[in-house]
Amino acid sequence: MAVLKILVPLIVGLCAYYFYKSETFSPEKVRGKRVLVTGSSTGIGEQIAYEFARMGANIVVTARRENVLEKVVQKCLELGASSAGYVGADMSNLTSAQKVIEETKNKLGGLDYLVLNHVGGVSGLEKFRGNMEIVKSSITVNFLSYVQLTSSALHMLQESEGSIIVISSMAGRIGSPFITAYSAAKFALEGFFSGLRNEMRLRKINLAITVAVLGYIDTEHALQEVSNKMTLEPSSKEECAQKIVQGGVLRHREVIYPYWSQKIVLLLRDWMPDLVDYLVGKSYKVENIP
Repeated sequence: MAVLKILVPLIVGLCAYYFYKSETFSPEKVRGKRVLVTGSSTGIGEQIAYEFARMGANIVVTARRENVLEKVVQKCLELGASSAGYVGADMSNLTSAQKVIEETKNKLGGLDYLVLNHVGGVSGLEKFRGNMEIVKSSITVNFLSYVQLTSSALHMLQESEGSIIVISSMAGRIGSPFITAYSAAKFALEGFFSGLRNEMRLRKINLAITVAVLGYIDTEHALQEVSNKMTLEPSSKEECAQKIVQGGVLRHREVIYPYWSQKIVLLLRDWMPDLVDYLVGKSYKVENIP
């Protein structure tokens, strides 16, 4: 009973704090801010760029396909972006990732939001057969390039007291079968950025880091690659982008989407790991995975 007397007010207070912070969100917080969104030619990254555009931000988008980026830039301007431009880059090349930051500085003069969203080195769901090239490729694109971009942009972000928004996954919290190299890269991301957040706090540097922990989202790539291999229903990429941008602007430490279905599994992870393994396994159609 004594524990309940402490826990109940604490939970109520935390809920009230969470909803209060959500209510303070305003597009005016973003107007005129300088934003770089990686992996923004399609999917969640594209939708994040549009969310920032609607709020009047200055946006740079980057991905490999420049012809697609041109269309994203045009739509950003139509939606109300103060300015929009693009930088073509392949994140499997760390020098290319570094040049993205240099080009962004040239275009925007600084940076307020660094949104790390790109993904690569993953081609659907496949059983691990010991191919180290797949592991190296995934670690380079999905982890090392994130660190390179952050390292190159850190001075600008410290000057602006800005924010880093990192798009992660449930695969970075719970080991995921059939995407083992991708899962390893996402675990590395979680370790690096949670450690960096703590370091910034200890050094009294006002730099926010928001990690977005995402489930199965209805991006074009995900639907094409895994829709016939999973039993889950995908969630909306548009709503996902809205939640990520809102959480990033409010400087929340994490965004979980879709919230309850992911949060319950995360709570069970430490209490009932065998049950979580069972639930994860039930979401795959193993017979359809090569």
